Amino acid sequence: MVRQQRFWLGISGLGMVVSLLLAITATQQNADASGHRQGDFTPFPTNTSDVLPPVPSLTPTPTIETLPPTTTPQSTSNAPLATPTVLYPLNPEPGLVSNGTLVPTRMPLLVARDREGTEYELYNFLLLGKDSESIDQADGVYRTDTMIIVSVNLTTQTVSMLSLPRDLLVYIPDWGMQRLNLAWGRGEAVGWTDGGFGLLRQTILYNFGIRIHYFAMIDFSGFKQVIDTLGGVTVAVDCAIQDYKFTGEYDDNNEPIFEFYTLPVGVHHMDSITALFYARSRHSSSDFDRGRRQQQILRAIWAQGKQGSWVTDIPALYDQLTDVVETNIPLEVMIQLAPIALGLEPNQIENHFFRLGFETVSWTSPDGSNVQLPQLGIINTIQAFLTPPTENRLASESSQVAIYDNSGLGVQMDYVAADRLLWEGVLSQPMGEGAPPADYADRTDTLLIDYTGEDKGSIRDTLVDILSIHPDNIIVQPDPNRTSDFAVYLTSNYSACVDRDVRAPVDVTPTPQP
Repeated sequence: MVRQQRFWLGISGLGMVVSLLLAITATQQNADASGHRQGDFTPFPTNTSDVLPPVPSLTPTPTIETLPPTTTPQSTSNAPLATPTVLYPLNPEPGLVSNGTLVPTRMPLLVARDREGTEYELYNFLLLGKDSESIDQADGVYRTDTMIIVSVNLTTQTVSMLSLPRDLLVYIPDWGMQRLNLAWGRGEAVGWTDGGFGLLRQTILYNFGIRIHYFAMIDFSGFKQVIDTLGGVTVAVDCAIQDYKFTGEYDDNNEPIFEFYTLPVGVHHMDSITALFYARSRHSSSDFDRGRRQQQILRAIWAQGKQGSWVTDIPALYDQLTDVVETNIPLEVMIQLAPIALGLEPNQIENHFFRLGFETVSWTSPDGSNVQLPQLGIINTIQAFLTPPTENRLASESSQVAIYDNSGLGVQMDYVAADRLLWEGVLSQPMGEGAPPADYADRTDTLLIDYTGEDKGSIRDTLVDILSIHPDNIIVQPDPNRTSDFAVYLTSNYSACVDRDVRAPVDVTPTPQP
């Protein structure tokens, strides 16, 4: 009981950062049930550049203007702390071709500024899930199959998250064009300055123009300990997921037992195994959607960990918590960020992703690997990630949206819809089961009633777009005595699984991984 109490203190005491980073193992499987295979590495002894043999180029990579290495500006907030200086790696040989594609020039440093041109003060944390407990890891070298950047804006007291797909084909300094999830293991294998973190953050800086200041990494065991200590996490599932799930039991040969499992749409309180299944599954989904679900788990852990009030215990518990999380985040940084965690509202957390066909395209490399090639569209996405929520987005705080579940499905669709709106920065209130006014009782589709009657500054179009409401079911009915600005009545044909590259299979049963 004492140990459990102390672990609770640790989770909340480190505030937002730890509450978030403790979820990162959500892509990992039980050490005996991983089924992941580890890539091979050819180590080089130093950080000096190696020249790769040229091979025919497939598609020329656009040249992007490069910038010289920069230093981190002095903090301008009320609580300044110096952040580590992150320098660009050495440029590769011009025109170098690797793994069948031209090595791109480095991305310019991308920064966000306010209207006066002042650069926002940011902490950028790299949250990692590693497969070091995989049954087939090779020679102690593991992959970072989960990579999420959390940017904390000290100026605006807001947070943004960006998921990096593991199969992105990027330039890894002194190696060539390889999957992003191999950079950490490569850095460890060749003795790169600052090890795996040093090489991975230089890889991210080179390819995406993002300065990473600190990292935190956790494996399956840490994830399980966190979720179990929290007593599970509550997640609103908007797209059904089907895949093989570890039952938590083993057969007579000590092999893990799986079962084909469906997690339906609705609100679910998940134990550690179910949370792991939800964030790891790709059979009825994709790596891109998996990144979205990982961020859902992060939000759920943050919300649950925020309920504690142990900020004053951070210094005493720092050593205990770093036994669970491998990190280089200094104690003083965690203390500084704890108040932000406690004051953060759900719509002050933005979520960003790379999308297939927009920021990346699929490609098969000469060795037959299926990878994703970054496109120039990533610049806009990264810039949006680094920029705090706009005034229009935050203006939605003043709009009162009531959501009623009129579906008759009994799965709390009002909470599912409210969670979907939250991803767009819209705060709403789930109201439980409820039918629309008698005048509209015959409507079979989702109904929106606008009690404001206003067009300027209204979030009506946002609600219509996200909830897929037909124009015939938009009722404008100004009411000065209203108790809410908008009322949404969800019916049984409301589909929460919108704008997601995920669909649960119906007739096809997958083969379980070994």
